[in-house]
Amino acid sequence: AKIQKVGTAAPADGSLHGPGSSSVPLLHQTARRNTPSLPKTMTTRFFPEYPWDKSSLKSMPVDLEQFKKLDDYALKVNVKNSVEELVKALLKQARTDLEKVRAIWMWICHHIEYDVVGYHNKSQLSSKPRDVLQMGKSICEGYAELFEHMCSLAGIQCKKLSGHAKGHGYKTGQTFTGDSDHAWNAVYLEGRWHLLDSTWGSGSVDDSFTKFTYRYNEFYFLTHPALFINNHFPDNSNWQLLKPTLTLKEFENNMLHNSNFYMMGLLATHPETPIIQTVHGKASVSVECRSSTLFMFKLNGAEEHGLMTLQKHGMKLDIYPQKTGSHKLEIFAKPSKAEASDDVYKCVVEYVVECESVDKAMRFPKDLHQPVGPSWFSERQGFLQPSHSEPVLHTNDGRCSFIFTLRKDISVLTSLHTDGSSLAEDMGRRHVLQIQRRNQVELKVHLPHAGSFVLKIYSRKKSDPGNYDYIFNYLIRCQNTEVKWPAFPKSFSKWLQDYEILEPLSGLLPANRNVQFRLKMHGIAKVLVQAENIYPLTQNKGVWEGTYSTSGCREVFVMVHENANHSFYSQVLRYEVETQ
Repeated sequence: AKIQKVGTAAPADGSLHGPGSSSVPLLHQTARRNTPSLPKTMTTRFFPEYPWDKSSLKSMPVDLEQFKKLDDYALKVNVKNSVEELVKALLKQARTDLEKVRAIWMWICHHIEYDVVGYHNKSQLSSKPRDVLQMGKSICEGYAELFEHMCSLAGIQCKKLSGHAKGHGYKTGQTFTGDSDHAWNAVYLEGRWHLLDSTWGSGSVDDSFTKFTYRYNEFYFLTHPALFINNHFPDNSNWQLLKPTLTLKEFENNMLHNSNFYMMGLLATHPETPIIQTVHGKASVSVECRSSTLFMFKLNGAEEHGLMTLQKHGMKLDIYPQKTGSHKLEIFAKPSKAEASDDVYKCVVEYVVECESVDKAMRFPKDLHQPVGPSWFSERQGFLQPSHSEPVLHTNDGRCSFIFTLRKDISVLTSLHTDGSSLAEDMGRRHVLQIQRRNQVELKVHLPHAGSFVLKIYSRKKSDPGNYDYIFNYLIRCQNTEVKWPAFPKSFSKWLQDYEILEPLSGLLPANRNVQFRLKMHGIAKVLVQAENIYPLTQNKGVWEGTYSTSGCREVFVMVHENANHSFYSQVLRYEVETQ
Protein backbone atom coordinates (compact mmCIF):
# COMPACT_ATOMS: atom_id res chain seq x y z
CA ALA A 1 0.00 0.00 0.00
CA LYS A 2 1.22 3.49 -0.81
CA ILE A 3 1.84 5.43 2.40
CA GLN A 4 2.01 9.21 2.37
CA LYS A 5 4.00 11.50 4.65
CA VAL A 6 2.50 13.14 7.73
CA GLY A 7 -0.58 15.22 7.14
CA THR A 8 -1.96 13.52 4.06
CA ALA A 9 -4.70 11.21 5.31
CA ALA A 10 -7.75 12.96 3.95
CA PRO A 11 -11.23 12.38 5.31
CA ALA A 12 -12.79 9.46 3.53
CA ASP A 13 -16.19 9.96 1.99
CA GLY A 14 -18.69 7.42 3.30
CA SER A 15 -21.89 9.43 3.10
CA LEU A 16 -22.64 10.17 -0.53
CA HIS A 17 -26.15 10.38 -1.87
CA GLY A 18 -26.69 6.81 -2.81
CA PRO A 19 -23.98 4.37 -1.85
CA GLY A 20 -20.77 6.12 -0.86
CA SER A 21 -17.39 4.61 -0.25
CA SER A 22 -15.13 4.04 2.73
CA SER A 23 -15.75 3.34 6.29
CA VAL A 24 -14.51 3.05 10.87
CA PRO A 25 -13.62 -0.97 13.44
CA LEU A 26 -15.24 -2.22 16.55
CA LEU A 27 -12.74 -2.27 19.31
CA HIS A 28 -10.59 -5.33 19.76
CA GLN A 29 -12.15 -7.61 22.38
CA THR A 30 -9.52 -7.02 25.07
CA ALA A 31 -9.73 -3.27 24.71
CA ARG A 32 -13.51 -3.38 24.73
CA ARG A 33 -13.66 -5.15 28.06
CA ASN A 34 -11.24 -2.69 29.61
CA THR A 35 -12.54 0.60 28.25
CA PRO A 36 -12.13 3.30 30.92
CA SER A 37 -15.38 3.68 32.86
CA LEU A 38 -17.16 6.90 32.05
CA PRO A 39 -19.84 8.97 33.72
CA LYS A 40 -23.39 8.38 32.51
CA THR A 41 -23.86 10.63 29.51
CA MET A 42 -26.73 12.90 28.67
CA THR A 43 -28.11 11.29 25.55
CA THR A 44 -29.43 13.42 22.74
CA ARG A 45 -31.37 12.36 19.69
CA PHE A 46 -28.11 12.30 17.75
CA PHE A 47 -26.26 9.75 19.80
CA PRO A 48 -27.50 6.31 20.80
CA GLU A 49 -25.75 4.77 23.78
CA TYR A 50 -23.36 1.89 23.37
CA PRO A 51 -24.21 -1.01 25.66
CA TRP A 52 -20.76 -2.45 26.10
CA ASP A 53 -19.40 0.40 28.19
CA LYS A 54 -22.58 2.32 29.06
CA SER A 55 -21.20 5.41 27.30
CA SER A 56 -22.34 7.38 24.32
CA LEU A 57 -20.25 8.10 21.24
CA LYS A 58 -18.62 10.94 23.19
CA SER A 59 -15.86 10.68 25.79
CA MET A 60 -17.68 13.13 28.09
CA PRO A 61 -21.28 14.25 28.66
CA VAL A 62 -22.33 16.45 25.75
CA ASP A 63 -25.77 17.90 25.11
CA LEU A 64 -25.77 19.18 21.55
CA GLU A 65 -29.02 21.08 22.07
CA GLN A 66 -27.22 23.25 24.63
CA PHE A 67 -24.57 24.06 22.03
CA LYS A 68 -26.97 25.24 19.34
CA LYS A 69 -26.70 28.97 20.12
CA LEU A 70 -22.91 28.80 20.50
CA ASP A 71 -22.55 26.81 17.25
CA ASP A 72 -24.64 29.34 15.31
CA TYR A 73 -22.52 32.18 16.70
CA ALA A 74 -19.19 30.48 15.91
CA LEU A 75 -20.23 29.81 12.31
CA LYS A 76 -20.93 33.52 11.74
CA VAL A 77 -17.60 34.83 13.12
CA ASN A 78 -15.71 36.24 10.14
CA VAL A 79 -12.22 37.28 11.30
CA LYS A 80 -9.32 36.44 9.00
CA ASN A 81 -6.62 39.06 9.85
CA SER A 82 -5.03 37.18 12.77
CA VAL A 83 -5.46 33.98 14.78
CA GLU A 84 -5.45 36.04 18.02
CA GLU A 85 -8.33 38.25 16.80
CA LEU A 86 -10.25 35.20 15.66
CA VAL A 87 -9.93 33.43 19.04
CA LYS A 88 -10.90 36.63 20.85
CA ALA A 89 -14.06 36.94 18.75
CA LEU A 90 -14.98 33.26 19.23
CA LEU A 91 -14.57 33.37 23.02
CA LYS A 92 -17.10 36.22 23.42
CA GLN A 93 -19.90 33.63 23.64
CA ALA A 94 -17.93 30.83 25.34
CA ARG A 95 -17.90 30.49 29.13
CA THR A 96 -16.53 27.05 30.03
CA ASP A 97 -13.47 25.28 28.66
CA LEU A 98 -15.78 22.85 26.86
CA GLU A 99 -17.57 25.76 25.17
CA LYS A 100 -14.24 27.32 24.14
CA VAL A 101 -13.12 24.06 22.52
CA ARG A 102 -16.52 23.71 20.86
CA ALA A 103 -16.42 27.23 19.36
CA ILE A 104 -12.90 26.64 17.97
CA TRP A 105 -13.92 23.23 16.61
CA MET A 106 -17.05 24.55 14.88
CA TRP A 107 -15.19 27.46 13.29
CA ILE A 108 -12.35 25.32 11.90
CA CYS A 109 -14.69 22.58 10.60
CA HIS A 110 -16.76 25.14 8.67
CA HIS A 111 -14.08 27.58 7.49
CA ILE A 112 -10.98 25.55 6.61
CA GLU A 113 -11.22 23.31 3.56
CA TYR A 114 -9.03 20.35 2.73
CA ASP A 115 -6.35 21.41 0.25
CA VAL A 116 -6.50 18.75 -2.48
CA VAL A 117 -4.07 20.72 -4.70
CA GLY A 118 -1.58 21.19 -1.82
CA TYR A 119 -1.89 17.48 -1.04
CA HIS A 120 -0.53 16.70 -4.51
CA ASN A 121 2.15 19.42 -4.33
CA LYS A 122 3.57 19.47 -0.80
CA SER A 123 6.36 21.98 -1.56
CA GLN A 124 3.79 24.80 -1.82
CA LEU A 125 2.21 23.89 1.51
CA SER A 126 2.50 25.63 4.87
CA SER A 127 0.89 24.25 8.00
CA LYS A 128 1.65 27.34 10.11
CA PRO A 129 -1.55 28.55 11.81
CA ARG A 130 -1.27 32.08 10.35
CA ASP A 131 -0.87 30.73 6.78
CA VAL A 132 -3.71 28.21 7.21
CA LEU A 133 -6.02 31.03 8.35
CA GLN A 134 -5.00 33.32 5.45
CA MET A 135 -5.38 30.57 2.84
CA GLY A 136 -8.54 29.09 4.35
CA LYS A 137 -7.27 25.64 3.41
CA SER A 138 -4.72 23.03 4.46
CA ILE A 139 -4.09 19.33 4.89
CA CYS A 140 -4.50 17.55 8.25
CA GLU A 141 -1.17 18.81 9.60
CA GLY A 142 -2.40 22.40 9.20
CA TYR A 143 -5.83 21.66 10.73
CA ALA A 144 -4.16 20.12 13.79
CA GLU A 145 -1.60 22.92 14.23
CA LEU A 146 -4.26 25.62 13.90
CA PHE A 147 -6.44 23.78 16.45
CA GLU A 148 -3.55 23.45 18.91
CA HIS A 149 -2.57 27.12 18.54
CA MET A 150 -6.14 28.43 18.94
CA CYS A 151 -6.64 26.29 22.06
CA SER A 152 -3.40 27.56 23.63
CA LEU A 153 -4.54 31.17 22.99
CA ALA A 154 -7.83 30.24 24.72
CA GLY A 155 -5.95 28.79 27.70
CA ILE A 156 -6.81 25.16 26.90
CA GLN A 157 -4.24 22.38 27.02
CA CYS A 158 -4.12 20.80 23.58
CA LYS A 159 -1.71 18.48 21.77
CA LYS A 160 -1.20 17.72 18.11
CA LEU A 161 -0.97 13.94 17.62
CA SER A 162 0.28 12.01 14.62
CA GLY A 163 -0.10 8.41 13.52
CA HIS A 164 -1.69 6.13 10.94
CA ALA A 165 -5.29 6.52 9.81
CA LYS A 166 -7.72 4.42 7.82
CA GLY A 167 -8.83 7.37 5.72
CA HIS A 168 -9.11 8.11 2.01
CA GLY A 169 -7.54 5.39 -0.12
CA TYR A 170 -7.42 2.85 2.70
CA LYS A 171 -7.79 -0.72 1.44
CA THR A 172 -9.26 -3.43 3.67
CA GLY A 173 -6.51 -5.53 5.20
CA GLN A 174 -3.62 -3.25 4.23
CA THR A 175 -0.57 -2.93 6.49
CA PHE A 176 0.89 0.36 7.72
CA THR A 177 4.64 0.91 7.40
CA GLY A 178 6.92 3.91 7.36
CA ASP A 179 6.06 7.44 8.46
CA SER A 180 2.74 8.37 9.99
CA ASP A 181 0.19 9.68 7.51
CA HIS A 182 -2.30 11.70 9.57
CA ALA A 183 -2.53 14.32 12.34
CA TRP A 184 -5.27 15.10 14.87
CA ASN A 185 -5.61 16.57 18.41
CA ALA A 186 -6.14 15.76 22.07
CA VAL A 187 -7.62 18.39 24.45
CA TYR A 188 -7.59 18.41 28.25
CA LEU A 189 -11.08 18.97 29.66
CA GLU A 190 -12.60 18.22 33.07
CA GLY A 191 -9.52 16.45 34.39
CA ARG A 192 -8.63 14.20 31.46
CA TRP A 193 -7.70 14.02 27.80
CA HIS A 194 -10.19 13.75 24.92
CA LEU A 195 -9.67 13.11 21.20
CA LEU A 196 -10.94 14.98 18.14
CA ASP A 197 -10.17 15.25 14.42
CA SER A 198 -11.15 18.56 12.80
CA THR A 199 -9.92 17.43 9.35
CA TRP A 200 -12.44 14.62 9.27
CA GLY A 201 -15.02 16.79 11.03
CA SER A 202 -14.97 19.30 8.16
CA GLY A 203 -15.95 17.19 5.17
CA SER A 204 -14.63 14.72 2.63
CA VAL A 205 -12.81 14.35 -0.67
CA ASP A 206 -14.09 12.53 -3.75
CA ASP A 207 -12.73 9.22 -5.05
CA SER A 208 -10.41 10.90 -7.56
CA PHE A 209 -9.01 13.16 -4.81
CA THR A 210 -9.66 16.34 -6.82
CA LYS A 211 -12.59 17.90 -4.99
CA PHE A 212 -13.30 18.61 -1.32
CA THR A 213 -16.88 18.94 -0.06
CA TYR A 214 -17.77 20.58 3.24
CA ARG A 215 -19.85 17.96 5.07
CA TYR A 216 -19.76 18.53 8.80
CA ASN A 217 -19.29 15.34 10.84
CA GLU A 218 -20.20 15.60 14.54
CA PHE A 219 -18.78 12.14 15.23
CA TYR A 220 -15.16 13.31 15.37
CA PHE A 221 -15.72 15.84 18.19
CA LEU A 222 -14.60 14.33 21.54
CA THR A 223 -15.01 10.85 20.10
CA HIS A 224 -14.95 8.01 22.62
CA PRO A 225 -11.40 6.49 22.53
CA ALA A 226 -12.88 3.00 22.07
CA LEU A 227 -14.40 4.22 18.79
CA PHE A 228 -11.59 6.60 17.77
CA ILE A 229 -9.12 3.69 17.70
CA ASN A 230 -11.18 2.25 14.84
CA ASN A 231 -9.38 4.42 12.32
CA HIS A 232 -6.74 6.45 14.25
CA PHE A 233 -3.56 4.73 15.47
CA PRO A 234 -1.23 7.23 17.24
CA ASP A 235 2.57 6.88 17.03
CA ASN A 236 2.64 6.97 20.84
CA SER A 237 0.32 4.25 22.12
CA ASN A 238 -0.43 6.22 25.32
CA TRP A 239 -2.54 8.55 23.18
CA GLN A 240 -4.97 5.73 22.42
CA LEU A 241 -6.32 6.57 25.92
CA LEU A 242 -7.15 2.87 26.29
CA LYS A 243 -6.07 0.15 28.70
CA PRO A 244 -4.71 -2.15 27.48
CA THR A 245 -3.60 -0.51 24.24
CA LEU A 246 -3.91 -2.08 20.80
CA THR A 247 -0.91 -3.23 18.81
CA LEU A 248 -0.45 -2.01 15.23
CA LYS A 249 -1.22 -5.58 14.05
CA GLU A 250 -4.54 -5.56 15.91
CA PHE A 251 -5.32 -2.13 14.45
CA GLU A 252 -4.60 -3.43 10.94
CA ASN A 253 -6.71 -6.56 11.42
CA ASN A 254 -9.66 -4.88 13.13
CA MET A 255 -13.01 -4.42 11.46
CA LEU A 256 -13.48 -0.95 9.99
CA HIS A 257 -16.89 0.62 10.70
CA ASN A 258 -17.19 4.25 9.68
CA SER A 259 -18.81 7.12 11.58
CA ASN A 260 -22.16 6.40 9.87
CA PHE A 261 -22.13 3.00 11.55
CA TYR A 262 -22.23 4.57 15.02
CA MET A 263 -24.36 7.60 14.11
CA MET A 264 -27.12 5.20 13.00
CA GLY A 265 -26.93 3.28 16.26
CA LEU A 266 -25.59 0.08 14.73
CA LEU A 267 -24.08 -2.16 17.39
CA ALA A 268 -21.93 -4.90 15.89
CA THR A 269 -21.05 -6.87 12.78
CA HIS A 270 -20.35 -10.59 12.43
CA PRO A 271 -17.82 -11.79 11.56
CA GLU A 272 -15.55 -9.22 13.20
CA THR A 273 -12.70 -9.70 10.73
CA PRO A 274 -12.67 -7.62 7.54
CA ILE A 275 -11.41 -10.46 5.32
CA ILE A 276 -13.72 -13.48 5.18
CA GLN A 277 -13.52 -16.80 3.31
CA THR A 278 -16.40 -18.57 1.59
CA VAL A 279 -17.30 -22.09 2.74
CA HIS A 280 -18.69 -24.22 -0.12
CA GLY A 281 -19.17 -21.03 -2.12
CA LYS A 282 -21.05 -19.09 0.57
CA ALA A 283 -20.09 -16.34 3.04
CA SER A 284 -22.47 -15.00 5.71
CA VAL A 285 -22.48 -11.56 7.32
CA SER A 286 -24.85 -10.01 9.86
CA VAL A 287 -25.30 -6.57 11.39
CA GLU A 288 -26.92 -5.88 14.76
CA CYS A 289 -28.78 -2.67 15.53
CA ARG A 290 -31.17 -1.40 18.13
CA SER A 291 -33.91 0.25 16.05
CA SER A 292 -35.51 -0.64 12.72
CA THR A 293 -32.94 0.05 10.01
CA LEU A 294 -33.04 -0.52 6.26
CA PHE A 295 -30.02 -2.12 4.59
CA MET A 296 -28.64 -2.78 1.13
CA PHE A 297 -25.38 -4.32 -0.12
CA LYS A 298 -23.09 -4.24 -3.13
CA LEU A 299 -20.73 -7.00 -4.23
CA ASN A 300 -18.10 -5.52 -6.56
CA GLY A 301 -20.39 -2.52 -7.06
CA ALA A 302 -23.54 -4.46 -7.99
CA GLU A 303 -26.47 -5.63 -5.89
CA GLU A 304 -26.26 -9.29 -6.89
CA HIS A 305 -25.25 -12.82 -5.83
CA GLY A 306 -26.66 -12.31 -2.35
CA LEU A 307 -29.72 -13.06 -0.25
CA MET A 308 -30.43 -10.45 2.43
CA THR A 309 -33.11 -10.70 5.09
CA LEU A 310 -34.19 -7.88 7.39
CA GLN A 311 -34.55 -8.70 11.05
CA LYS A 312 -36.03 -6.67 13.87
CA HIS A 313 -32.58 -5.97 15.26
CA GLY A 314 -30.47 -5.95 12.12
CA MET A 315 -29.97 -7.94 8.97
CA LYS A 316 -28.44 -11.18 7.71
CA LEU A 317 -26.74 -11.57 4.35
CA ASP A 318 -25.60 -14.71 2.53
CA ILE A 319 -23.21 -14.03 -0.36
CA TYR A 320 -22.56 -16.51 -3.21
CA PRO A 321 -19.84 -15.02 -5.49
CA GLN A 322 -20.04 -16.50 -8.98
CA LYS A 323 -16.28 -16.18 -9.59
CA THR A 324 -13.29 -17.28 -7.52
CA GLY A 325 -10.90 -14.65 -6.14
CA SER A 326 -11.29 -11.50 -4.01
CA HIS A 327 -14.56 -9.56 -3.93
CA LYS A 328 -15.39 -6.20 -2.35
CA LEU A 329 -18.56 -6.33 -0.23
CA GLU A 330 -20.06 -3.01 0.93
CA ILE A 331 -23.01 -2.76 3.31
CA PHE A 332 -25.19 0.36 3.35
CA ALA A 333 -27.86 1.46 5.82
CA LYS A 334 -30.40 4.18 6.47
CA PRO A 335 -32.80 4.80 9.36
CA SER A 336 -36.28 3.46 8.62
CA LYS A 337 -37.90 6.71 9.71
CA ALA A 338 -35.47 8.91 7.81
CA GLU A 339 -36.19 12.58 7.36
CA ALA A 340 -36.02 13.70 3.73
CA SER A 341 -32.43 14.93 4.16
CA ASP A 342 -31.43 11.54 5.60
CA ASP A 343 -33.18 9.47 2.99
CA VAL A 344 -30.02 8.03 1.46
CA TYR A 345 -28.20 4.79 2.06
CA LYS A 346 -24.76 5.37 3.59
CA CYS A 347 -21.88 2.92 3.58
CA VAL A 348 -21.42 1.55 7.12
CA VAL A 349 -19.00 -1.35 6.71
CA GLU A 350 -16.85 -3.12 4.10
CA TYR A 351 -15.55 -6.67 3.79
CA VAL A 352 -13.25 -8.48 1.40
CA VAL A 353 -14.73 -11.88 0.47
CA GLU A 354 -12.17 -14.49 -0.60
CA CYS A 355 -13.86 -17.16 -2.74
CA GLU A 356 -12.15 -20.48 -3.46
CA SER A 357 -15.05 -22.38 -5.02
CA VAL A 358 -18.27 -21.25 -6.68
CA ASP A 359 -21.75 -22.64 -5.92
CA LYS A 360 -23.28 -22.51 -9.40
CA ALA A 361 -26.62 -23.78 -8.07
CA MET A 362 -27.06 -20.55 -6.08
CA ARG A 363 -27.76 -18.19 -8.94
CA PHE A 364 -30.56 -15.75 -8.26
CA PRO A 365 -33.09 -14.43 -10.79
CA LYS A 366 -32.34 -10.84 -11.83
CA ASP A 367 -35.83 -9.76 -10.69
CA LEU A 368 -35.09 -10.70 -7.07
CA HIS A 369 -35.27 -7.57 -4.88
CA GLN A 370 -33.28 -7.21 -1.64
CA PRO A 371 -34.17 -7.73 1.14
CA VAL A 372 -36.00 -11.03 0.52
CA GLY A 373 -38.90 -12.44 2.56
CA PRO A 374 -41.26 -10.87 5.10
CA SER A 375 -39.91 -8.60 7.87
CA TRP A 376 -40.82 -5.78 10.22
CA PHE A 377 -41.02 -3.64 7.07
CA SER A 378 -43.74 -5.75 5.39
CA GLU A 379 -45.52 -5.92 8.77
CA ARG A 380 -45.45 -2.13 8.95
CA GLN A 381 -47.10 -2.12 5.49
CA GLY A 382 -49.96 -4.27 6.84
CA PHE A 383 -48.87 -7.87 6.03
CA LEU A 384 -49.17 -9.67 9.38
CA GLN A 385 -48.61 -13.29 10.52
CA PRO A 386 -47.00 -14.67 7.35
CA SER A 387 -47.38 -18.43 6.90
CA HIS A 388 -43.77 -18.50 5.61
CA SER A 389 -41.29 -16.39 7.55
CA GLU A 390 -38.24 -17.63 5.60
CA PRO A 391 -37.20 -15.82 2.37
CA VAL A 392 -36.82 -18.99 0.26
CA LEU A 393 -39.46 -21.65 -0.34
CA HIS A 394 -38.63 -25.03 -1.92
CA THR A 395 -41.43 -26.92 -3.64
CA ASN A 396 -41.15 -30.41 -5.10
CA ASP A 397 -44.40 -30.55 -7.04
CA GLY A 398 -44.26 -26.91 -8.27
CA ARG A 399 -47.14 -25.76 -6.09
CA CYS A 400 -47.10 -23.65 -2.92
CA SER A 401 -49.27 -21.27 -0.98
CA PHE A 402 -48.64 -18.16 1.15
CA ILE A 403 -51.13 -16.82 3.70
CA PHE A 404 -51.16 -13.41 5.44
CA THR A 405 -53.48 -11.60 7.78
CA LEU A 406 -54.01 -8.15 6.26
CA ARG A 407 -54.54 -4.89 8.04
CA LYS A 408 -57.86 -3.35 7.05
CA ASP A 409 -58.17 -1.36 3.84
CA ILE A 410 -55.38 -3.12 1.94
CA SER A 411 -55.65 -4.31 -1.64
CA VAL A 412 -53.00 -6.78 -2.86
CA LEU A 413 -51.43 -7.38 -6.27
CA THR A 414 -48.87 -10.09 -7.15
CA SER A 415 -46.66 -11.18 -10.03
CA LEU A 416 -44.32 -14.10 -10.71
CA HIS A 417 -40.97 -13.64 -12.49
CA THR A 418 -38.12 -15.81 -13.74
CA ASP A 419 -35.09 -15.27 -15.97
CA GLY A 420 -35.47 -15.79 -19.70
CA SER A 421 -38.55 -15.34 -21.86
CA SER A 422 -40.52 -18.33 -20.52
CA LEU A 423 -42.90 -16.12 -18.51
CA ALA A 424 -44.36 -12.97 -20.06
CA GLU A 425 -45.59 -10.32 -17.61
CA ASP A 426 -49.33 -11.03 -18.04
CA MET A 427 -48.71 -14.78 -17.63
CA GLY A 428 -46.60 -14.05 -14.53
CA ARG A 429 -49.72 -12.65 -12.89
CA ARG A 430 -51.80 -15.65 -13.96
CA HIS A 431 -49.57 -18.24 -12.23
CA VAL A 432 -50.63 -16.76 -8.88
CA LEU A 433 -54.19 -17.12 -7.65
CA GLN A 434 -55.26 -14.70 -4.98
CA ILE A 435 -58.01 -15.66 -2.53
CA GLN A 436 -59.31 -13.19 0.03
CA ARG A 437 -61.24 -14.52 3.03
CA ARG A 438 -62.24 -11.66 5.36
CA ASN A 439 -58.93 -10.21 6.59
CA GLN A 440 -56.81 -13.09 5.26
CA VAL A 441 -55.28 -13.41 1.82
CA GLU A 442 -53.97 -16.64 0.35
CA LEU A 443 -51.61 -16.62 -2.64
CA LYS A 444 -51.64 -19.97 -4.47
CA VAL A 445 -48.67 -20.40 -6.83
CA HIS A 446 -48.48 -22.97 -9.65
CA LEU A 447 -45.09 -22.90 -11.38
CA PRO A 448 -44.99 -23.30 -15.18
CA HIS A 449 -41.71 -25.31 -15.00
CA ALA A 450 -38.73 -26.09 -12.76
CA GLY A 451 -36.34 -23.31 -11.82
CA SER A 452 -36.00 -20.23 -9.59
CA PHE A 453 -38.91 -17.81 -9.41
CA VAL A 454 -39.56 -14.48 -7.71
CA LEU A 455 -43.01 -13.82 -6.21
CA LYS A 456 -43.43 -10.04 -5.94
CA ILE A 457 -46.09 -8.63 -3.65
CA TYR A 458 -47.56 -5.12 -4.03
CA SER A 459 -50.28 -3.27 -2.15
CA ARG A 460 -52.27 -0.07 -1.97
CA LYS A 461 -54.96 1.35 0.26
CA LYS A 462 -58.47 0.63 -1.02
CA SER A 463 -59.48 4.08 0.21
CA ASP A 464 -56.65 5.64 -1.84
CA PRO A 465 -56.88 4.02 -5.28
CA GLY A 466 -53.57 5.11 -6.80
CA ASN A 467 -50.72 2.90 -7.97
CA TYR A 468 -49.71 -0.23 -6.14
CA ASP A 469 -46.45 0.02 -4.15
CA TYR A 470 -43.93 -2.81 -4.18
CA ILE A 471 -43.64 -4.25 -0.63
CA PHE A 472 -41.50 -7.42 -0.63
CA ASN A 473 -40.75 -10.67 -2.45
CA TYR A 474 -40.05 -14.36 -1.96
CA LEU A 475 -37.68 -16.68 -3.82
CA ILE A 476 -39.37 -19.95 -4.89
CA ARG A 477 -37.21 -22.86 -6.05
CA CYS A 478 -38.28 -26.08 -7.76
CA GLN A 479 -35.84 -28.72 -9.05
CA ASN A 480 -38.40 -31.22 -10.33
CA THR A 481 -38.02 -31.04 -14.13
CA GLU A 482 -41.38 -32.83 -14.65
CA VAL A 483 -43.29 -29.87 -13.20
CA LYS A 484 -45.49 -28.14 -15.77
CA TRP A 485 -48.50 -26.33 -14.33
CA PRO A 486 -50.77 -24.31 -16.60
CA ALA A 487 -51.73 -20.77 -15.58
CA PHE A 488 -54.89 -20.08 -13.58
CA PRO A 489 -57.89 -18.81 -15.59
CA LYS A 490 -57.75 -15.20 -16.77
CA SER A 491 -59.90 -12.95 -14.58
CA PHE A 492 -61.58 -9.70 -15.64
CA SER A 493 -62.36 -6.51 -13.73
CA LYS A 494 -65.76 -7.78 -12.53
CA TRP A 495 -64.05 -10.66 -10.70
CA LEU A 496 -63.87 -9.34 -7.13
CA GLN A 497 -61.01 -10.00 -4.69
CA ASP A 498 -63.16 -12.01 -2.30
CA TYR A 499 -64.57 -14.31 -4.99
CA GLU A 500 -63.00 -17.78 -5.00
CA ILE A 501 -62.44 -20.49 -7.61
CA LEU A 502 -62.88 -23.92 -6.05
CA GLU A 503 -62.63 -25.76 -9.39
CA PRO A 504 -61.37 -25.94 -12.07
CA LEU A 505 -58.16 -24.17 -10.92
CA SER A 506 -56.33 -24.84 -14.18
CA GLY A 507 -56.84 -22.20 -16.87
CA LEU A 508 -56.37 -24.93 -19.50
CA LEU A 509 -59.30 -27.37 -19.71
CA PRO A 510 -59.17 -30.85 -21.33
CA ALA A 511 -60.99 -31.13 -24.69
CA ASN A 512 -64.21 -33.16 -25.11
CA ARG A 513 -64.56 -33.70 -21.39
CA ASN A 514 -67.21 -32.98 -18.80
CA VAL A 515 -65.79 -30.37 -16.41
CA GLN A 516 -67.12 -29.59 -12.94
CA PHE A 517 -67.38 -25.84 -12.10
CA ARG A 518 -67.58 -24.66 -8.48
CA LEU A 519 -67.23 -20.93 -7.74
CA LYS A 520 -67.81 -18.86 -4.58
CA MET A 521 -69.40 -15.54 -5.52
CA HIS A 522 -71.76 -13.23 -3.66
CA GLY A 523 -74.22 -10.52 -4.69
CA ILE A 524 -74.87 -12.12 -8.08
CA ALA A 525 -78.29 -12.84 -9.68
CA LYS A 526 -77.20 -15.48 -12.24
CA VAL A 527 -74.02 -17.23 -13.40
CA LEU A 528 -73.55 -18.77 -16.86
CA VAL A 529 -70.80 -20.85 -18.43
CA GLN A 530 -70.46 -20.02 -22.15
CA ALA A 531 -68.81 -22.82 -24.12
CA GLU A 532 -70.20 -24.23 -27.41
CA ASN A 533 -73.53 -23.71 -25.69
CA ILE A 534 -74.58 -21.62 -22.69
CA TYR A 535 -75.11 -23.41 -19.38
CA PRO A 536 -76.46 -21.82 -16.19
CA LEU A 537 -74.80 -22.66 -12.84
CA THR A 538 -76.99 -23.32 -9.82
CA GLN A 539 -76.37 -21.87 -6.40
CA ASN A 540 -75.91 -24.20 -3.43
CA LYS A 541 -74.91 -22.72 -0.01
CA GLY A 542 -73.09 -19.77 -1.56
CA VAL A 543 -71.33 -21.92 -4.18
CA TRP A 544 -72.30 -21.72 -7.89
CA GLU A 545 -71.86 -25.16 -9.45
CA GLY A 546 -72.55 -27.39 -12.43
CA THR A 547 -70.88 -29.84 -14.89
CA TYR A 548 -70.49 -28.98 -18.58
CA SER A 549 -68.84 -30.34 -21.70
CA THR A 550 -65.89 -28.69 -23.45
CA SER A 551 -66.51 -30.44 -26.77
CA GLY A 552 -66.45 -28.28 -29.88
CA CYS A 553 -64.99 -25.12 -28.30
CA ARG A 554 -61.58 -23.39 -27.98
CA GLU A 555 -62.38 -21.26 -24.93
CA VAL A 556 -64.87 -21.14 -22.07
CA PHE A 557 -66.15 -17.98 -20.32
CA VAL A 558 -67.81 -17.62 -16.94
CA MET A 559 -70.40 -14.79 -17.12
CA VAL A 560 -72.32 -13.12 -14.32
CA HIS A 561 -75.66 -11.38 -14.34
CA GLU A 562 -75.34 -8.82 -11.56
CA ASN A 563 -78.93 -7.62 -11.53
CA ALA A 564 -82.01 -9.71 -12.31
CA ASN A 565 -83.67 -6.65 -13.90
CA HIS A 566 -80.88 -6.17 -16.46
CA SER A 567 -80.44 -8.27 -19.57
CA PHE A 568 -76.62 -8.06 -20.03
CA TYR A 569 -73.92 -10.33 -18.63
CA SER A 570 -70.30 -9.50 -17.72
CA GLN A 571 -67.35 -11.82 -18.33
CA VAL A 572 -65.47 -12.66 -15.11
CA LEU A 573 -63.26 -15.66 -16.05
CA ARG A 574 -61.80 -17.09 -19.26
CA TYR A 575 -60.51 -20.65 -19.70
CA GLU A 576 -58.72 -22.08 -22.72
CA VAL A 577 -59.44 -25.58 -24.03
CA GLU A 578 -56.62 -27.92 -25.10
CA THR A 579 -56.35 -28.39 -28.84
CA GLN A 580 -56.99 -31.88 -30.21
